[in-house]
Amino acid sequence: MALSMPSMLSKSRFLAGRQCHLRLWYQCYQPHLARETSPGQQALFDTGREVGRLATGLYPSGIRIEADYRHHEQAVQSTIAAMQDAGVGAIYEAAFVHSDVRVWVDILERFRGASWNLVEVKSATSVKDVHIDDVAVQNFVLAGCGIDINRTGILHINNQYVFDGKHLDLGSLFIFSDLTPQVAARQPEIATNVKALRDIITGKAAPEITPSRHCLKPYLCEFWDHCRQKMPDYWVLNLSGIEQDKLDELLSLGVQDIRDIPDSFPLNRIQGRIRTSVINKEEYVSGQLEIELKDIAYPLHFLDFETVSPAIPLYAGTRPFQALPFQWSNHMLLENGQLTHNEYLCTEDKDPRREFASSLLECLGTEGTILIYTTYEKTVIRQLAEYLPDYRTPLEAMLSRFKDLCAFIRQFYYHPEFYGSFSLKNVLPALLPEMSYQTLSIRDGNQASLEYLKMINSCTPLAEKNKIRKNLLAYCGHDTLAMVRIREELLRRF
Repeated sequence: MALSMPSMLSKSRFLAGRQCHLRLWYQCYQPHLARETSPGQQALFDTGREVGRLATGLYPSGIRIEADYRHHEQAVQSTIAAMQDAGVGAIYEAAFVHSDVRVWVDILERFRGASWNLVEVKSATSVKDVHIDDVAVQNFVLAGCGIDINRTGILHINNQYVFDGKHLDLGSLFIFSDLTPQVAARQPEIATNVKALRDIITGKAAPEITPSRHCLKPYLCEFWDHCRQKMPDYWVLNLSGIEQDKLDELLSLGVQDIRDIPDSFPLNRIQGRIRTSVINKEEYVSGQLEIELKDIAYPLHFLDFETVSPAIPLYAGTRPFQALPFQWSNHMLLENGQLTHNEYLCTEDKDPRREFASSLLECLGTEGTILIYTTYEKTVIRQLAEYLPDYRTPLEAMLSRFKDLCAFIRQFYYHPEFYGSFSLKNVLPALLPEMSYQTLSIRDGNQASLEYLKMINSCTPLAEKNKIRKNLLAYCGHDTLAMVRIREELLRRF
């Protein structure tokens, strides 16, 4: 059977089908409905490949099966040949097929004679339930091929490993979690699911599935935008903080639109406010909002950070996925109404934390309220204080000056066009549509992190580095100016 035939399952299709039968169907028959891979998603894929290649360093005397997914049969034959060579201690990207299910094994380690260890490499820092399904379906295929599997598990990142700045210690960077018992226990379920999913993709019609939270876990489905457009603008799924049991109850009542929620249905304070707001098509404004927005000391700072969290640590004394702040923006409002702007961006390939902290302390001084949007900046400051003991006192003193603009809005304001979200990216266009992020080259924090890594890469041409620098400064500055204008706009309500 040709590999492109929809009736052939792969590991990724199996996992997609486990999440949602309709997702599997779309992957097989209507892949054009998927959203384009975002830069952030592509970065995750790239990170996974980088981590996977690093992990092979722990398994010497190995060879890689080079055939790609379009030549799976050729890869299977190459794998069989490698397994028969006693000098091969491990096989990277070993290919197998059984019951019309194709899999590629990250690392197949020779254990003893004809016995093997199945190793799946993940860039995660812990084992998740979906990972067990991942290796369980691989185990199902290999067992069906008659392969003697000694041990099955996940090789993942140890986020407590501290890089010395010289050489990556792969033995400390990675942790192996043996999942052999869990995988064995799941084999009957895997066999049942394989049959069910093959029935789905050989059926004559797409399954009817209503989008819900299953579309978001364990991963955001690539067909989410397509399925979401069938739902109402004020969808109950977007009701802030709604519990799954209440969501299920609403769906059992046939309620998909927030405006159709019965008066008697139990909602918390914020959810009830959202319902009333969208029904009446008007804002909710509490008088307490004015008190909070005016309870400040000048100069009033509007502060935002950007951070990067590389899976593989870059600098001495850092851990995998540790957040490293590389940029800040501060719009400062004086009591006379004058607005000024200061900013910092590390443009070199170096640990930015000390320079970040010293420049920030100099800019913020010791006076004035500091408005932030969510408490992430406070977390970063605490981490900096721990890393920089000589700056600990002024950094910790700064924390008492912080106030969270997002918290004020969540508690005391709602606009129907927030669509259940209080994120800056939802609040800003509802209040100030002229300040759209769509005019920017960088539009979110994930993209900013990716662009930063590209900017400090020695292989990036100077002209591109300069362009990225300009775009990063524009993005972070836009965030803090947005906070200035949001506060002004909210104060106009009083």
